[in-house]
Amino acid sequence: MKLSFHGADQDVTGSCHLVECAGKRILIDCGLFQGGRELDEDNAEPFGFDPAGIDFLLLTHAHLDHCGRVPLLVKRGFRGEIITTPASRELARMVMLDSGNLQEEEAQGKQRHAARRGNREEVIEPLYTEQDALYSLDFFGRAAGYGQPMDLAPGVRATFIDAGHILGSACIFLELTENGRQRGVLFSGDLGNNGRPVVRDPAPPPRSDVVVMETTYGDRLHKPLEPSVEELYEAINDTFRRGGNVVIPTFALERAQELLYYLREGVDQVRLPRSMPVFLDSPMAISATAVFGRHPECYDEETAQLFREGRDPLSLPGLSFTRGTQDSIAINRVVGGAVIMAGSGMCTGGRVRHHLRHNLWRNASSIVFVGYAANGTLARKIVDGATHVHLYGDEVPVKARIYTINGFSAHADQAELLDWHRQTGGPERTFLVHGEQETMRNFAALLKDTRVEMPTPHQAFEL
Repeated sequence: MKLSFHGADQDVTGSCHLVECAGKRILIDCGLFQGGRELDEDNAEPFGFDPAGIDFLLLTHAHLDHCGRVPLLVKRGFRGEIITTPASRELARMVMLDSGNLQEEEAQGKQRHAARRGNREEVIEPLYTEQDALYSLDFFGRAAGYGQPMDLAPGVRATFIDAGHILGSACIFLELTENGRQRGVLFSGDLGNNGRPVVRDPAPPPRSDVVVMETTYGDRLHKPLEPSVEELYEAINDTFRRGGNVVIPTFALERAQELLYYLREGVDQVRLPRSMPVFLDSPMAISATAVFGRHPECYDEETAQLFREGRDPLSLPGLSFTRGTQDSIAINRVVGGAVIMAGSGMCTGGRVRHHLRHNLWRNASSIVFVGYAANGTLARKIVDGATHVHLYGDEVPVKARIYTINGFSAHADQAELLDWHRQTGGPERTFLVHGEQETMRNFAALLKDTRVEMPTPHQAFEL
């Protein structure tokens, strides 16, 4: 038995881990590296294994940094079976198609830039195309139900366990047998933050011999949810009093839906103006919101009850969905009094950059960050206090009021990670992934009664 690491190793994105057992090769996630231009090269590098030799790909969830290299995996020869939950399957389809389209657009932009520099002969290919993403869908096979063991091959059994992170998210427990030796290997995927609306809290993990776990927030505690909601309402009302707009860079999956839930609650409780226009300016977030309605198996009890009563917990009076480009552009004519939610959450691309271009320089407006911002991203630069940022060739002054409300995180914080790890029953070895190096070191110091490893890219271990 062997375990090797090929992404999110002493870093926060690109999750990709390989298990070899009983003659089978099982990949856990195949995510895109995100955060800066240099990561474009990382995404294009060889995987560190032969894609054609992979028998199964198990997806923990549909965020881009966990499924975004699946079309590339298929493009380079993968012909195995992709297994995930029904909700993740729907969301991954949407995420990968959108990513393929963005890859093509970025390649075309680079091609035009090269031509302007006089290098007309240079050919710049996208990492993969929308057609590549579409073809990769052919390899999605069985759907995994929470808590239902699934035999992949003799000696390899997989169980998906609710991770409470986003709709359809899962931890994956592998029961491995080879040459009479048995090992239980648990992959956390991304663990959710307890007490969130819409999706359930993470389910208790099984006792495990080996644990591979994320450490995104392994060095800090989240602000409690209730004060975070209060801060959001105050940020909106204060901005409206100043005559500005509220721009919220929004992750399309889970965060957008959670914010709609709280905006609807704010209106219902007369905490927010009933007449306020709310723009969800993200085609993917709009589609994801529709997917939520089709997967009640993922809801917590409160949200399930609202649906049973015929009430949509993600709808409010002033909500507008803007799919078309022209509708998105029209939002820029709104000078004040609106909430604008647009992707991407780290401001690395998407429509939010246009809204930042029109609002960052305005004292009256506010930018509200409610999610993680990786090093190197535009969001991180703004959060860290940049006075000017570059957008579309212009240097834009940062004069808007900046809010960072970390209580909305869909990731478990340090205390929740430690509690989850304790429930695994004192594993022999714990591999820390999906976190910044200093965060990992801080978290590792808190783990007791287990051998802690912080793997480097392509490092392999015997189990």
